[in-house]
Amino acid sequence: MITQAFADEFARHWVASWNTHNLDNILEHYSEDFSIETPMALRLLPQTEGKLQGKDAIRAYWKIGLERIPDLEFELLDLLLGINGLTIYYFNKATGKKSVEIMFFNEQMKVHKVFVHYS
Repeated sequence: MITQAFADEFARHWVASWNTHNLDNILEHYSEDFSIETPMALRLLPQTEGKLQGKDAIRAYWKIGLERIPDLEFELLDLLLGINGLTIYYFNKATGKKSVEIMFFNEQMKVHKVFVHYS
């Protein structure tokens, strides 16, 4: 079960990692085989149909995103808890858009599945 304390610390570290643009720090939050579904992957890599699996593939995708938005900076707006997951609602200062990332955790408390929605 996800606790408020875990969620708060995870979200704080997750946002800070993205704001440093350090892919190794960002990827520390995820399992080796995690998957992500995101409209941005569909836009940048149409052949994926918006679905990517595994750190190597997702690292390559996120590298493209960070190169295209070099001033990327997230601001946490809200944090929602579930049983085995959490949802991070944030504002991307560089794009002026809001996003939601719905994350599910494995037994090691690493994210193993993500769904992303954008405003």
